[in-house]
Amino acid sequence: MPGKPCIITTAVAAEAQYDCGLVLLFAQTYLNGIYPVAQSFIPGDDLVFQLESGFGLLRVIAVERCDEDTIWHLMAYEELFPDVESAESALNNPASLHVRRAHMALTDRAFERTPAARLGNRMVRDDEKVAYGDWIDNDGKVADRSALLMLGLR
Repeated sequence: MPGKPCIITTAVAAEAQYDCGLVLLFAQTYLNGIYPVAQSFIPGDDLVFQLESGFGLLRVIAVERCDEDTIWHLMAYEELFPDVESAESALNNPASLHVRRAHMALTDRAFERTPAARLGNRMVRDDEKVAYGDWIDNDGKVADRSALLMLGLR
């Protein structure tokens, strides 16, 4: 989507143009370790993940590069959906969604263990960055557990 505005909230993303996309690759390795999948995600991406009970939504708030490590800042929504189409449709009215967790900081390793697919990209709003700002101002701890484990989901 050339020309689409994008708020970039990290030093890594500052040099990127949305037209070219900021490509942050990671290999999502399944338990058997033989099925690597490359994904690229940028701030503002809406992600879908699957549980036995349905599909949930995550949002990439920021991506930070610290030395050789990447820290992924995610927000999670409360709602579960019966299929991907319903989840995608809910994103047409994001104000109707309820935030389950406003901020989670994950290591690259933890994010790799969070199987998710990109549904779309929207600008990161100021109110979505509040918990991220609090994290910066306070403890700044980064979890090495998948987003699903942090949410108490399996």
